[in-house]
Amino acid sequence: MSKTRVAVIPGDGIGPEITQATIDILEATGFEAEWIYLDAGLSAIEKGKSSMPQETVEAIREIKVALKGPTTTPSGGGHTSANVALRKALDLFANVRPAKTLPGVQGPFADKHLDLIIVRENTEDLYAGIEYKPHPDVAQSIKVITRQGSSRLFDYTFKMAREQGRKRVTVVHKANIMKLSDGLFLEEFYKAAAKNTDIKADDIIVDNCCMQLVTKPEQFDVLVTENLYGDIISDLCAGLVGGLGLAPGANIGYDCAVFEAVHGSAPDIAGKGVANPTAMLLSAVMMLRHLGRHEQADRITNSVLRVCSDGNCLTVDLGGHASTEEYAREVVSISRGQGAVA
Repeated sequence: MSKTRVAVIPGDGIGPEITQATIDILEATGFEAEWIYLDAGLSAIEKGKSSMPQETVEAIREIKVALKGPTTTPSGGGHTSANVALRKALDLFANVRPAKTLPGVQGPFADKHLDLIIVRENTEDLYAGIEYKPHPDVAQSIKVITRQGSSRLFDYTFKMAREQGRKRVTVVHKANIMKLSDGLFLEEFYKAAAKNTDIKADDIIVDNCCMQLVTKPEQFDVLVTENLYGDIISDLCAGLVGGLGLAPGANIGYDCAVFEAVHGSAPDIAGKGVANPTAMLLSAVMMLRHLGRHEQADRITNSVLRVCSDGNCLTVDLGGHASTEEYAREVVSISRGQGAVA
């Protein structure tokens, strides 16, 4: 049987360290892949390329699935974010961000056992990048919401919710003020809800949503929203369960999917061997599920839960003293103790 081909963008800063730790764990638990390494971010810029080289985009388009570490976008100089460029080029329209309480990890709601998913539209809204200055003292950004972009996002969200046994989907908006753009978004949501009556559907205004998230987050199941609101809400939810170091992410399109740690490249600790690979590893778990490798995904997830619950081999950011490599070895050890991988 031929190995699964997976594109790999190691990233910048701590990216190569947590990427390698993740690949080591995947391979040790039986996932055999042909890893195709690609450039992006600062490492590409330093070679005289763009932050997201066309050859990287084309390789992922051919391979269909990618594992991506955090990349650095230099301030100024006209460099485009590698993430934004990749999402646009491959039309990765749905950004999926789970936020789930991990045992033993302290967070403001550690006792609530939170289990949320935020689905963020990934290609439109203010991130379309349509900006101009009609006057030297005036800058304008155009918010773009389309019926097609909204419809496909909601179709994906309800399908995902059903496949994962979710019971409720809540759309987050500001249609009380932005009556045309957010109004269209809300209209398309209820069209999709009418076709998915087995799942409860409701809506909430974004400012009220944020207040509810920091008071009663356990009331939510799946949140679906526009690009800018989703960017903010997904990071907020990561904070509820312990921080971005624990937050996996996936960018989903019709043809391709890219799985990535959503935190930064942390250049201040790069090379010190202390980076927490959990977010990258849980993103790889999402990749395994995307590829239909559910047994291995469950095995790694259970191992991470056990490591966090035991508390004996946690990285510094989680209050422990383990190195990146020690943490990875512990996950592998526990995984192997669960029995042979099919």
